Amino acid sequence: MTSLPVGDDWAFEVKWDGYRTIVHVADGKVRLQSTAGHDVTARWPEFADLAASVNASAAVLDSELVVFDDEGRPRFELVQNSGVGSTRQAVLQVFDVLSMDGTDTIELAYEDRRRLLDQLVEPGDNWLVSPYRVGNGEDLLEATRERGLEGVMAKRLGSTYRPGTRSKDWRKVKNRQRVELTIGGYTRGSGNRSSTFGALLVGVPDPDSGALRFAGGVGTGFNHRMLESLTARMRALRSDDCPFEPIPPTSYRRDAVWVRPELRCAAEIAEFTNEGFARHASFIELI
Repeated sequence: MTSLPVGDDWAFEVKWDGYRTIVHVADGKVRLQSTAGHDVTARWPEFADLAASVNASAAVLDSELVVFDDEGRPRFELVQNSGVGSTRQAVLQVFDVLSMDGTDTIELAYEDRRRLLDQLVEPGDNWLVSPYRVGNGEDLLEATRERGLEGVMAKRLGSTYRPGTRSKDWRKVKNRQRVELTIGGYTRGSGNRSSTFGALLVGVPDPDSGALRFAGGVGTGFNHRMLESLTARMRALRSDDCPFEPIPPTSYRRDAVWVRPELRCAAEIAEFTNEGFARHASFIELI
């Protein structure tokens, strides 16, 4: 996990759990662009009036499109199901400006772009400028942890905007939680894992029925020795019967090998989704 930088030469923002979205404003109209370059404007009509809240005739903004759950937390799976016809409206968390009135702003220092952004975008029902703080990122990270948020973005003061590149001046610092999972199978490996496995198929016992509820896959965090050791132990536990109730989705069953659920492991995850699946799971150890 990326460590949190310390010092007053860093600014910190909440890392929103949604879709990265570039907003193009021109001639009173708004166009939304995904990171893959697709025009997604028609999917979210709630942003049609955004241009009226932008104090420029033209602008290009960087933002995160999020959808909040009933407890006010952004949830990635809610974004996947949002759009036209959805009962939940999306919100744009605007965090940077790339150009204004035809003039590029990406070479400006971070703090200058943020001051410009605060003057440029007036908040509305479905958009706002995401706040930031200079220094003391520990408190913000702890606040996101308490709220069940994904983490923070750390951005170095004075840094320019570098489209399409990774920079040490921008760092994602994610909150992670340790969970205990039961191994109920694995997927066959390929490439350099052709002799071992691709991912563990894991579950969590239901507190009421005791049934093993499927919780997704764990495909990272293994060294070579652990891959070989786990493979040998799981092969000895192979079973024709799926241990999960109900059975996992087809996408997980397609290349699955079931095992008797006698092994347990610890993993780090970002969260459990609404469907009960471990998100961004990374193996720690057998327990």
